[in-house]
Amino acid sequence: MKQKIINRMGTQISLSIVHPEAEKLLEKASHILADYEARFSANNFNSDLMTVNQQAGLQPVHVDSDLYELIQIGKNYSLSSNLALNITIGPLVKLWKIGFTEARLPKPKEIDERLKLIDPTDIELDTDKRTVYLTKKGMEIDLGALAKGYFADKLKKFFQHEGVQSGLVDLGGNVLTIGENPKYEDGYWRVGIQKPSLVRGDLVGAVLVKNKSVVTSGIYERSLKVKGKDYHHVLDSTTGYPIENDVASVTIISDESIDGEIWTTLLFMFSPTLAIQYIDTIPGIEALVITKDNDVHMTHGITPYVVLF
Repeated sequence: MKQKIINRMGTQISLSIVHPEAEKLLEKASHILADYEARFSANNFNSDLMTVNQQAGLQPVHVDSDLYELIQIGKNYSLSSNLALNITIGPLVKLWKIGFTEARLPKPKEIDERLKLIDPTDIELDTDKRTVYLTKKGMEIDLGALAKGYFADKLKKFFQHEGVQSGLVDLGGNVLTIGENPKYEDGYWRVGIQKPSLVRGDLVGAVLVKNKSVVTSGIYERSLKVKGKDYHHVLDSTTGYPIENDVASVTIISDESIDGEIWTTLLFMFSPTLAIQYIDTIPGIEALVITKDNDVHMTHGITPYVVLF
């Protein structure tokens, strides 16, 4: 199995595949990721997404079909989830800047001003012209809650199209497996589940999967401390402040990585118990939720495949 390590999207990316021309395919995959980052980034002033944001309140912007598709998916879920997922949250994210050196606690007036700019109904999409128009000046789309899952799914399809039957796409907290793991007789991939702490690699356990996506999102990833109070990066679109509940991290096991991205975001609005009860009713989706007290809650379907350390 050949592996390639890439530093992109603010994280370390690891791509591993079994294939006679693995090195060539891994190099091509690296270029695919570079292209996605250059076009989809909300932090790159010259990206296609930022062109959409810069033209907010001015004019519609024609975009590539894949960027249009992801914005359309994001808008649909933003509306159907009652803002639990909200791709127009960009102005709020950039106000708090949690995870960046300029992070600070905003004033209530600043938050109120940004709340007026994060309504997904203000995204106008024209499918025939493939244009995106943000109707209010100051609006910004941020695809951070979806993009890595979308990229991982595209990479898996690329690898499979090229004949890869065994591999691993790890975009940092977002793992997508292809086929069986040749290192183990049972064929399962062991995907670690991060303990809600700042120590990367400090695991609470592992989940055994084949041809599945494992996405984990946690409040430990980026935080800000002001006067002894911690503020994490998972923001509530209705209040403008970080979500307050007992959830420290959410792991979703699904067929497609974009579903993992969507559900890890949506479940932060639930209590741990309600999150598990809800996902237990959704076919093809399994979940593991860790509380701030390090209690682990799992859906029934995944329990036999989780090993806690």
